[in-house]
Amino acid sequence: MQGPVATTGSGLEQLELVLSEVVRETDASVGLLYLLPPGEEVLRLALLTGVPQQIMAPWARVRLGSAVPVADAVREGRLVWVGSQEELARRYPGTSLVLPHPFALAAAPISDGPTDWGCLALGWPGSRLPQPTPHERDAMQDCCRRLGLLLHSAAGMGRPVLPGAQPRMLPPPRSRAPEPAVAAAAADFAERLPGGCCALDEQGRFNFVSAAGAELMGTGVRTLLGALPRQVLPWLDDPVFEDRYRAAVISRESTSCSVLKPPDRWLSFHMYPDAHGVSIRIIPADTDEAPDSSALLRPTQPASPGRATALYYLVHLAATLTEALGVRDVVEQVTDQIMPAFRAQALALMVTEEGRLKIIGHRGYTPELMALFDAAPLTSNAPAAHVLTTGIPRFFAGFAELKRAYPNAVVRDGKSSWAFLPLIASGRGVGSLVLAYDRPHTFAEDERSILTALAGLIAQALDRARLYDSTQDLAHSLQASLLPQALPHVPGLKVVARYLPATRGMDIGGDFYDVMRTGPATTAVTIGDVQGHSVNAAALMGQVRTAVHATTGAPPGEVLSRTNRLLTDLDPGLFTSCLHVCLDLARHKACLATAGHPPPLLRHADGRTEVIDLPAGLLLGIDPGAEYVTKETPLPPGSVLVLYTDGLVEAPGTDPDEAITGLVDELVRSGHQPIDALADTLVHHATLSTPRSDDLALLLVQTSHGGQPSVRR
Repeated sequence: MQGPVATTGSGLEQLELVLSEVVRETDASVGLLYLLPPGEEVLRLALLTGVPQQIMAPWARVRLGSAVPVADAVREGRLVWVGSQEELARRYPGTSLVLPHPFALAAAPISDGPTDWGCLALGWPGSRLPQPTPHERDAMQDCCRRLGLLLHSAAGMGRPVLPGAQPRMLPPPRSRAPEPAVAAAAADFAERLPGGCCALDEQGRFNFVSAAGAELMGTGVRTLLGALPRQVLPWLDDPVFEDRYRAAVISRESTSCSVLKPPDRWLSFHMYPDAHGVSIRIIPADTDEAPDSSALLRPTQPASPGRATALYYLVHLAATLTEALGVRDVVEQVTDQIMPAFRAQALALMVTEEGRLKIIGHRGYTPELMALFDAAPLTSNAPAAHVLTTGIPRFFAGFAELKRAYPNAVVRDGKSSWAFLPLIASGRGVGSLVLAYDRPHTFAEDERSILTALAGLIAQALDRARLYDSTQDLAHSLQASLLPQALPHVPGLKVVARYLPATRGMDIGGDFYDVMRTGPATTAVTIGDVQGHSVNAAALMGQVRTAVHATTGAPPGEVLSRTNRLLTDLDPGLFTSCLHVCLDLARHKACLATAGHPPPLLRHADGRTEVIDLPAGLLLGIDPGAEYVTKETPLPPGSVLVLYTDGLVEAPGTDPDEAITGLVDELVRSGHQPIDALADTLVHHATLSTPRSDDLALLLVQTSHGGQPSVRR
């Protein structure tokens, strides 16, 4: 079999043409192509145009569970449109915090049905209409279709297109190439302008500097060409300049700022962006408008990376960590964001467990190497343990420095420089973070300060995440213990149960189900849902199951009446829906009664499916005198009775009746699937309408044509 197609191969080149075409057709200022490698849960940026890589670096890897437009588009299988900065702030506050500039964004999934290949994202400057125009929508849909065909074809030939280590930047199209004489005239024109001027290319590097502009900035033209401003002009490593540059690139609107050039000269930078970069006029600022330089701190030698860039990543990480719930979320966010922010080649994240440092995440190191350092005692003199016990971070620009500080340390990681950061929250040691560099790296003062602050931020997030995980584990263990661990074997029936917790962040719920043999040819099944998501709901669920068991054998209406009286006596303050069914396999019939529960479905052996309409019954726990009517219905051989909680059909913004109709249609389409596969199909159908806000319980009961089928769970 042939190997995968790398991002420099012909497979990606075909994708480049399609991306460039849709950017041109829609007049988009930004184009992004994300690919989803097989078996991964991370979208990786493969191609981009119209925006520098340094701006997109925080979104070079996007996990499908992230709250960002491209992840939502793939996860929900739909076009995501954000028409203004106000809408971005409302729906995606983390992204808006990092990019507070006016722009519109559309993200569309690339999928051919069973396979998600990635996502296409386009951006436009300024605020736009509430929805994309029909032309833009059609162009994106056609583009995604073509991209999906190319990716499907490449994978079918055994050469899947995979993203490279870094996204590939596509140059913007030029309407015409200037003649040499025209280019020379343009350069002469720029030299004659008062003040100075320069131009930054699509990646933010100098590609033109006038002699006057170089003189104003205090260096030579040759020194500037091909370099990023902050690389050759430390005083331009300024948050204001960086923010205005990002604003110009993203919004494509002219902007300006003033920056102090040491020792005491203020320069005004007027930025004029387009698809090919940013043109800048440089003018000495009016002394009357400039702040009193005697009241300002002189810029210090910048860290690497620059202060503005590091702060940009720091804000982005802070925003994303607010959305992290469990430890895994924190690990993923830290490993994704820290390394590009500080240009490290390796990272290891550790937490304290029983007096040892347990490695919970790493990148740039092999698993075999991490196994050697895992579970180091806190009492050891290893740097990661020592910084945690002392609370003082340590930075080593070379191996000689490390060896002087820790003579007994044995370094096997092949790196040249290290930062060992203690993770301390509320005065307690949570763990340690290690950053490593392939080449000698000098940690300047402001970089050390940022890394130290970052360690505190990560420590707090980890502390919250560990508490969350512990609480969730305890709650889910309680819930699992209250659900039946196994369902009884019933000759003549196949029974399959599925349970799916609600979307992450919810506490445990009160969904329950049960199967009870009541005689040689009779069986009772029940399903219900206690109001709310809490330990109290789970405890009440256990009481309801016990009450139903105690009255099993009575007609369904009487079972619900007795259970209702018990619950109203307990007065738990929570209400419960319940559906109870008695199955008579000898007579091929079912008796049913409901207490405010979604109606059951019956699929006949020929695929015909119907909703069983039951007399309405009040929720349990409201009125002790409530009555519940029993209804009898045929249960032919080979039919499937579908019992479910509302988590299977209800989602925010959907009509329950329409959702039930959709479930009926799905049952009809499923054909003659085995009952286990049918259960998985129905659960998958429900998860397409994410995010769900409730638990999901499903109980399928199939009468057999003969034989001795078994019960599965």
